[in-house]
Amino acid sequence: MTMIKRLAASIREYTRDTILTPLLMIGEVVCECVIPLYTAQLVNSIQAGCTRDVIFYYGLRLLGLALLSLCFGMAAGWFCAAASTGFAKNLRHDLFYRVQNFSFANIDQFSTSSLVTRLTTDVSNVQMAFMMIIRTAVRAPLMLIFSVIMSIKVGKELAFVFAAAIPILGFGLLLMAKFAMPLFKAVFKKYDRLNNSVQENVQAMRVVKSFVREDYETKKFSAASDDVRKDFLKAEKILATNTPLMQFCVYMSRILICYFAAKLIVQSGGTYLNVGSLTSMITYSMQILMSLMMLSMIFVMVTMASASAKRIAEVLDTETDLKNSASPLREVPNGAVDFDHVSFKYSAKAERNALDDIDLHIPSGATVGVIGSTGSSKTSLIQLISRLYDATEGSVRVGGHDVREYDIEALRNQVAVVLQKNVLFSGTIKENLRWGDPDATDEDLVRVCRLAQADDFVRAFPDGYDTYIEQGGTNVSGGQKQRLCIARALLKKPKVLILDDSTSAVDTKTDALIRQAFATEIPETTKIIIAQRISSVQDADRILVMDGGTICNIGTHEELLKTSEIYREVYTSQNKGGDSDEK
Repeated sequence: MTMIKRLAASIREYTRDTILTPLLMIGEVVCECVIPLYTAQLVNSIQAGCTRDVIFYYGLRLLGLALLSLCFGMAAGWFCAAASTGFAKNLRHDLFYRVQNFSFANIDQFSTSSLVTRLTTDVSNVQMAFMMIIRTAVRAPLMLIFSVIMSIKVGKELAFVFAAAIPILGFGLLLMAKFAMPLFKAVFKKYDRLNNSVQENVQAMRVVKSFVREDYETKKFSAASDDVRKDFLKAEKILATNTPLMQFCVYMSRILICYFAAKLIVQSGGTYLNVGSLTSMITYSMQILMSLMMLSMIFVMVTMASASAKRIAEVLDTETDLKNSASPLREVPNGAVDFDHVSFKYSAKAERNALDDIDLHIPSGATVGVIGSTGSSKTSLIQLISRLYDATEGSVRVGGHDVREYDIEALRNQVAVVLQKNVLFSGTIKENLRWGDPDATDEDLVRVCRLAQADDFVRAFPDGYDTYIEQGGTNVSGGQKQRLCIARALLKKPKVLILDDSTSAVDTKTDALIRQAFATEIPETTKIIIAQRISSVQDADRILVMDGGTICNIGTHEELLKTSEIYREVYTSQNKGGDSDEK
């Protein structure tokens, strides 16, 4: 019930259409149930030798009822379409809005592919079920009830046929639900894995082709696809028994009705049950059995959609790990960053901390370099500053205040992070840059691009700053993408600027020019630079050497060469081997 209420909240402005649909269906059902009654009266009148006027009278009534039923049905169809498509739209909006507010921990909980499946396949299933519920699920029971009442009125001795057919069908549907539901739950999880395979393959297409692994990826996808097919086949085999069971009940009911009706006519000499009543009885029996068939179809659809509905409700009911305080701060005074004995792990179930007892104090305007081997938790450290995650123990302060005291949006506007995985969106260079500041002027764009050493190559494009960036930034090089992302971050005019290995794809000369521009143009901004190259951080005020989630050494370049074995080994290896920078 809680799940239904949660999903029903997405109907909103389509409530009117949702209510009108079943009301119009009631009108259609009433018309269709009255038509057999008038048909029986017409047949009896003709049998008794009525005049042409009587036939004309009944004909007009039947025509009027048929047209009225048609109007009710068409209107119900229009409103049903509007309600179901609107509901699906709102449901996707609510899901997307919820995902946008998720922390990285929440996203890790579901996985990207699973969220995509829930936004597409699962919503489509729920939409179809919703359409059937507000229309067919109203029509079928009402048709069943009205037809049973009318059939009892016409010939109550024959109503026992339906009393026998309904339990048989109901028992069969319950058995199908019991065995089919677990299969649908399992198949949607496999859908997630299938989508993940597709997503991973498309994103890493260059790697796949460079290693000539197309056949391997095709086999992997085929295996995942076949796995989905097998589970769907099992579920559909179970649900396929619905049709023969329904047909059995329909045909047996018609045979029994015809048999007992004929017997009653013969025994009573046509006094108890006449031809017109028999005609209406057969019509009502078909309406009853068709209603049962529609109910079975609804049952199949709802069975499939219920698994999807639970998956959607899981996302909607998940509260983000990161919430604003009751009275959040909306201004960051300065760029000072403090870690007070901070420990952190990505999951409560994790056996070890990603960061362990970090005690670090960075004054506003300082330039700090971070060096460490892969897996030393350098990225984990900086993610706590912009509150992409919350510290497990201790506190992280920016501008003298705990990051949990700030409004999340206000904090992230003042703590700009250029992540290791740089992303550009489809659109012009101007549109991508204005992610940093929607109101930025063209002059502002040029200024930050000069700081990031991006202005020269942007102007070299035929369309300059109006150059269209393809999805994922595939039409620019890795180094160009990094510089545009840095420019985008600078446009925010942050108090703290974090570069997470964001100059790895540029040459050492360009890297040096970027750092020089930072020192002269944004001296008051705190700059935290994570890098693999010593040359990228050796001019920093302080350099952190990380290993195993802890800070093992802090100092200047010269100090660390004397005191830190790790730093000295990295420096020696890089200077002996030369820089292997990507051009």
